[in-house]
Amino acid sequence: MRSKKKKKNNLIKRKRLHIILIVIFVVILGTGISQLAASTPSIVDEMGNKVEGSISLLEQVELNGSKQWITIRGYNNSNPVLLFLAGGPGGSQIVETRNYFKDLEKDFIVVNWEQPGSGKSFGAVDQENLNKERYIEDAHALTKHLEEYFNEDKIFIMGQSWGTALSLWLAERYPEDYYGIINSGQMVDFLETEKICYESALTLAKKNKDEETVTKLEEQGAPPYYGEKMVMKASKYLMYLSKEMNRNTNIHGPGYSTINDVMSREYGIIDKINYFRGMLSTFNRVYQQLYDISLIEDVPKIDVPVYILHGIHDLNAPTELVEEYYQYLEAPNKELIWFEHSGHTPWRSETERFVDEVIKIKDDILKVEINTD
Repeated sequence: MRSKKKKKNNLIKRKRLHIILIVIFVVILGTGISQLAASTPSIVDEMGNKVEGSISLLEQVELNGSKQWITIRGYNNSNPVLLFLAGGPGGSQIVETRNYFKDLEKDFIVVNWEQPGSGKSFGAVDQENLNKERYIEDAHALTKHLEEYFNEDKIFIMGQSWGTALSLWLAERYPEDYYGIINSGQMVDFLETEKICYESALTLAKKNKDEETVTKLEEQGAPPYYGEKMVMKASKYLMYLSKEMNRNTNIHGPGYSTINDVMSREYGIIDKINYFRGMLSTFNRVYQQLYDISLIEDVPKIDVPVYILHGIHDLNAPTELVEEYYQYLEAPNKELIWFEHSGHTPWRSETERFVDEVIKIKDDILKVEINTD
């Protein structure tokens, strides 16, 4: 009797093991297929047909020995290249730019770089090797790749938030490779920005009688923060300010659509996980390295035109610092363009005007280039 019961138990265990192994196999297979199937949609006309001569690629490129991902989208291969540098460090915005830069794709070849430590490129570079210098040199390696690929001598750069600092470091070091810089959500002094953001959130929480947030912020104290919990502390006031901007009726357009973005076809299952890992671990590691950097001291002068397109209601990149930097900055041409109905991302809030301004900037710069030649 015991022998039969034992055999039955063993049979049940084997069946359970088989089921577990099958589930594991299906999960691994599904994950692999999702990674291989990731793609960016074709550029189509009003009838849903692919636009002849257009380009829409999601591909890996080798930059300084590591494989990193980019999207390339444009109606015409002969248009100038616009390299977009996402916010972060650790942020991935390939879906956001696809959704909001549709009209820019008519005048540019828009390239969005998944920086090391973010999204699809999360594991491209070991976390301990992520630093300002690595980002600059990888961005320049990508620039040279794009110049060769599209047979161009120069390209345009557009930075968002953290990407604005990266764009300035990049063009300061290699001005011969860039027509100009077009920035949105301009960062200036990283530590001062965090201090202002902390105080702004604390003031707003008191005004809103949000005692829970007031208590949390006062308990953790003002930045700088160091160590593994830095990102969690910073997120308390940064998320509070983001919610405040979402409530601000003077800011037009939708708020962030993180879940919709991460569920898009550009990301496989592993990429979706790494999307969030980038925002947490990469931001935590790299941002602490930026506390002692102020662009007023770091990049007071640059040899390419600089255009700052900034939301007047931006609580993440304080407007007073942007104005101060603009006054200090020496450049062949510079312009600070305010967006009255925007927060941190004018290209989301006032998309049509943003696109018009960028195209005008491109036309003005290229006109000068032609006359100079």
